[in-house]
Amino acid sequence: MEIKKSFKADLRNKRGLLLEIGLVVALSLVIVAFTYTPDEYRIQKVAVNVMPVDVDIVPVTTDAPKQKPQKVEVKALSQLIEVIPNHRFVQTDLTFEEFDPDAIVEIVPPAKDEDFADDTIFITAETMPSFQDGDLNTFRAWVMQNVKFPQVALENRIQGRVVLSFVIDKDGRLTNIEVLQSPDRSLSEEAIRVLNKSPKWSPGKQRNQAVRVKYTLPVDFRVQN
Repeated sequence: MEIKKSFKADLRNKRGLLLEIGLVVALSLVIVAFTYTPDEYRIQKVAVNVMPVDVDIVPVTTDAPKQKPQKVEVKALSQLIEVIPNHRFVQTDLTFEEFDPDAIVEIVPPAKDEDFADDTIFITAETMPSFQDGDLNTFRAWVMQNVKFPQVALENRIQGRVVLSFVIDKDGRLTNIEVLQSPDRSLSEEAIRVLNKSPKWSPGKQRNQAVRVKYTLPVDFRVQN
C-alpha cells in the first residue's frame, strides 16, 4: 500500500524559504562578529629620565637595658671637715713677701653724676618743679586769679579752653610758652600775658642736678549768665 503525503506537510516545497532564512541568520552573525570590538588595554609608558628617589630608612630603636641603681657613699660632715683646736699651731705655705708696706695706695673717687645737656627737656623728673610750695594745680589757681576776660571776647561772647605748654628752666624761670589749642587769639594772648608774669619756680632735679621740665596747662574762659 503506497503512503501519500499532503502538499502542505511536504517540507521540500519550503526549501527556498528555509534557505533564505538560513542565509539571513548567517549574515547577521557575521555582521555582529565584525561590529564587536574588545576593550582596549593601554600600557602606560614609564619615563626613563626620572631619577629614583632616595628614601631615608628610619632605624628601629630599642630601649636600652635598665641599669641597676648604683650605691653612693655619703660621708658624714665630721669626716670632711677637720676641726683644729685653738692651741694647735698650723703650718701654712702662705708668705707675705709680695706685700709691700711702702706701696702707694691710690684711691679712685666715685664717678660723677651724668651731666645733662642744657637743651634736654624732661616730661617727668625724679624731683618735679614746685610753685610756691605747691604743684601744677597751685600754679593753675594762681593763673585763674590773675587772668582777665578780654573785652573783645566778652562782647562777642567768645569762650572756650586755651591749652598752653611751657618749660620750667634750670633757674626756675617759665620759658618756651606755646599755644596748643585756642578758640580765639584774644584768649590765648591773655593767657600768655599771665604766664609771662609768673614768679620763679623751684626747678626740677634729676640725679641731684637741676633740669628743664615741660608742663601743659589748660586755662578755661567761661561766660556766666
